[in-house]
Amino acid sequence: MTTSTYTVTGMTCGHCVASVTEEVSELPGVTDVQVELETGLLTVSGEATDDAVRGAVEGAGYQLA
Repeated sequence: MTTSTYTVTGMTCGHCVASVTEEVSELPGVTDVQVELETGLLTVSGEATDDAVRGAVEGAGYQLA
């Protein structure tokens, strides 16, 4: 299992955090997702690829920096 940290741009509220958390949590192999609104940091634990995380974040309507 690995832990990766990304920066998400465009989040402005708790709903944004919930959307990103939900989308990334649904990826196969993901065991934990933490999103910090203030810093834009997304921490993902598990076996998801960077491309899969990027796709999930974009699916929620946001971008990885």
